Amino acid sequence: MLKYLSSTLLFIISANFCAAQQPDSLLLKNFRPHSIYKIPVTNITKSKYPVIDMHAHQGNVKSHAQLKEWVNRMDRFGVEKTIILTMLTGAPFDSVYKAYASYGDRFEIWCGFDYTGYNEPGWSEKAVRELERCVRIGAKGVGELGDKGMGEIFSEPVPAYGMHVDDPRMKPLFQKCGELKLPVNVHVAEPMWMYETMDSTNDGLMNAFPWKVDQTKPGFLGHGELIQTLENVVRENPGTTFIACHLANCEYDLTILGRLLSRYKNLYADFAARYAEISPIPRYMHAFFEKYQDKLVYGTDMQATNYMYETTFRILETKDEHFYAIDLTGYHWPLSGFGLSDAVLKKIYKTNAAKIVGKK
Repeated sequence: MLKYLSSTLLFIISANFCAAQQPDSLLLKNFRPHSIYKIPVTNITKSKYPVIDMHAHQGNVKSHAQLKEWVNRMDRFGVEKTIILTMLTGAPFDSVYKAYASYGDRFEIWCGFDYTGYNEPGWSEKAVRELERCVRIGAKGVGELGDKGMGEIFSEPVPAYGMHVDDPRMKPLFQKCGELKLPVNVHVAEPMWMYETMDSTNDGLMNAFPWKVDQTKPGFLGHGELIQTLENVVRENPGTTFIACHLANCEYDLTILGRLLSRYKNLYADFAARYAEISPIPRYMHAFFEKYQDKLVYGTDMQATNYMYETTFRILETKDEHFYAIDLTGYHWPLSGFGLSDAVLKKIYKTNAAKIVGKK
């Protein structure tokens, strides 16, 4: 994840310095259109209602001064609490927890699972003991667990290649999460653009190409198979609350996620870092948020800048049309706001998240 954050930051830096180019030499990665439309533009300076950010990471915070700056920015934009998905165990988790602890309830720190020795007998019991230890330190949840096809790879210190979220060896951990009332954030798959052919027919090519998925590796699980692992673990652990992050990467067909949200009371979804993927279809998304308003939670998963908060709130709150955020999202297409109702905004900004974090 640190690699992801650093590469994303490099993309943003390079994007900001792309000078205008002539059509006969223009590369797609340097395409930076400016909207020509003289239409209403909403200036967002603060969220309309209080916010709990359910999906953030510690990667961009390197000092106490940067952490303090983040808190000040949260105050400015109306973010009451941020959930830090560390994906860590052991001493690294303890260190991150200590760094954030002085800010009280402004942050909530979640741990990972320790996959060390996951192919050895007795691993599950050892991993449960480390989970319990992290909880004693202060962990309030687990995540972000992550599987892009080859197994659980996000939690440190080691990946668990070949072991997916519904593996029987994982069940004791999820049962313990239920007992301890620890919600679990789960990342499965990637956006469908990353699986499509990398050519001129792929409308997400600008962002898809750097994140394309290698589907040729032995043992690789495709998009649908990974969604099935998510459903399996949610169904088999009804006493544990799960959050499918990034809309379970089903932006291309949200009826898949909608079916799961409707069927399982213990499943929620965040839409962190998927604003660009869903904002080109604002009317559809307005209807989706209305229908599943009790199961969706706000998240960012991006560097906490003014621009990031302004853009995410603008997409959710306003009916602004045809604006770009290429240097934030990596996609070349224009975005549009959903114009969500006050009732829906209140739920996705805070009420639903409060139910999840309040269950501990």
